[in-house]
Amino acid sequence: MAPSFTIRPFNHDDTEKVVSLWKHSGLTRPWNDPYKDIQRKMEEEPELFLIGELGDHVIGSAMVGYDGHRGWLYYLAIEEQHRQKGYARALIDAAEYLLRDRGCPKIHLMVRRDNTQVIGLYESLDYSEVDTVVLGKRLISDEVSSQ
Repeated sequence: MAPSFTIRPFNHDDTEKVVSLWKHSGLTRPWNDPYKDIQRKMEEEPELFLIGELGDHVIGSAMVGYDGHRGWLYYLAIEEQHRQKGYARALIDAAEYLLRDRGCPKIHLMVRRDNTQVIGLYESLDYSEVDTVVLGKRLISDEVSSQ
C-alpha cells in the first residue's frame, strides 16, 4: 500500500528537512536566513506553518499568514520528485481553508516572474495577476547562518 499524504502543523524537528526542501526548491535567498524565517513564524501564528508528509517523509511546506486584511502564502514547496501529483494543490487548499476559517476575504502570494511552472499552477487554481507593485524594505538585517 502506498503511503498517504497528510498535512500537519510544523514542529521544531522539521527544521532541517524544511530548510533543505526550500534550498532544493530554489526558495532561499542570501539576504533571508531560512532559520530565522522559521523562528519568526513560530512566534506568529505557528499553526499556519504547514508540513506535507508522504508517510513519515516531509515532502512539502506552506507558510501562511493573515494580517486581518488579507492572507499571504509563502514558502510553498514540494520535493521535485513528488511534483505534479496534487500535493501542492492540497497544501494550497489547506491554507485557503485555514484563512477562510479566520474570516480572511482574499489571499495574495508572490512568485518570481521566471517561475512559469508555478505561475501556471496558481492560474489553474483561479489565482490571477493583480495590478500591483510590490515594494519592500529590510527592517532587520539577517546574517545568514551557516547551519
